Amino acid sequence: MISTEWFEKTLSYLPWLVLAAALMPTILLAFIWKIFPSLRWLYLFGPVAFVSLLTIWNPSFAFFVIVLDGLAAICLFVDLVTLIRPSRLKVERILAKVASLGKPHDVVLQLSNLSDRTLHFDVRDDQPHGLSADPAEQKITLPAGKRADISYRLRASRRGVFRLDKVYFRLYSLAGFWVRHLIRDSDSTLHVYPDMKQLAEYAMLARTNRLSLIGVRRTRHIGQDNNFERLRDYNDGDNYKHIDWRSTARRQKLTVKQFQSDHSQRIVFMVDCGRMMTNEYQGLSLVDYAFNSMLMLSYVALQQRDSVGLLCFSDRVHDYVPLQSGNSHMNRLLHASFDRFPKMVQSRFDSAFLHFSNHCRRRSMVVLITNVIDEVSANQVTDYLGNLSGRHLPVLALLRDHRIFDYADYPDMDESVLYRSAAAAQMLTWRNEVIRRMQRQGVLVVDAFPEQLTSPLVNQYLEAKAKHLL
Repeated sequence: MISTEWFEKTLSYLPWLVLAAALMPTILLAFIWKIFPSLRWLYLFGPVAFVSLLTIWNPSFAFFVIVLDGLAAICLFVDLVTLIRPSRLKVERILAKVASLGKPHDVVLQLSNLSDRTLHFDVRDDQPHGLSADPAEQKITLPAGKRADISYRLRASRRGVFRLDKVYFRLYSLAGFWVRHLIRDSDSTLHVYPDMKQLAEYAMLARTNRLSLIGVRRTRHIGQDNNFERLRDYNDGDNYKHIDWRSTARRQKLTVKQFQSDHSQRIVFMVDCGRMMTNEYQGLSLVDYAFNSMLMLSYVALQQRDSVGLLCFSDRVHDYVPLQSGNSHMNRLLHASFDRFPKMVQSRFDSAFLHFSNHCRRRSMVVLITNVIDEVSANQVTDYLGNLSGRHLPVLALLRDHRIFDYADYPDMDESVLYRSAAAAQMLTWRNEVIRRMQRQGVLVVDAFPEQLTSPLVNQYLEAKAKHLL
């Protein structure tokens, strides 16, 4: 015969057994269907837990605990049913497949609610390493049978090919007691190229004769660089001295003469992708800035009907794009540079210049974009570029390090900072000596901070053409 004492003791453990039985389905929901309880469970089980603790001192409260547990379980079960099946939520990603490095890129997610109830959820798109979204996550309320387009902006911190495979959801039940983590497939590929929007900006400013706004200065042409090419309609910003009054009178429309400059010249870029180009500024490596400037000058040169080539190297030659002219050549330059990254290896200038000498024998402007931080690399750059002088027109584009210039320009009286500033000043003195040594050997030098390299490099090219150095 069961004693009364044993029955009362067993009854005191009953609430905890009921709580354990209630947690088992929750664990199964989490592992199988990715459905998790939310923080709102505290509103339900907070009072239940408090009454359960009272049964330790007074077992008569066990009945109330059982009733409260049952009501809470019913409430949770009814709320669980309000979660829809994954197939009732559709998503499609819409984006342009080409983006510019460091520039915002618009993305649209088309969400469709095929269920018969309003959905409340958080949505977050796939973000591979190197991409950041603004905003990263959004809260959405989508009525039954409706579709919504939500937009955000991606910003790439490195070039290359990115795959966006998934869209992530946190789907809330009607009362908010349950959260379902949902992953929907949506395959997209994004190609991040060096900054191409600068090319459109240059073209627009060139048409309106306002290139000075981006630092490109007007260069006076010397010699026979004013050969007549054709007549065309007058555009805003054209020099009134070039108006052909006879043609204007005959056509009854303002007509100007267009002159051609020397073209069919050659420019070859040699971009160092070794350890000296791994430094970063504002989230971009020196190689990123080098390719941005290279593409800008390539666009200018191709517009001048010159031929452009590209050689990327580090410890070996990675890519070589032969010299070619025409606007379609920009695509080849883009594809050769968009997935090229700096490596922590010593650059082999000998291999790069040997490859250049074997593939380009006609006189060209050779633009080497690199950085010098030690005597060994500086001597190699000086020797190889100096040997090109005479047969080619060598141009050295040196990228400055902001930290070294900041240490030298803003010294502090603190002893450790003062020594650091003195070392930075000594390094800048050595750097200036390297630049003077190269200039004495006939090398044109462009020394600029990474983000300011484009304008002086374009100006150097235009000046060389105006002076017929090519």
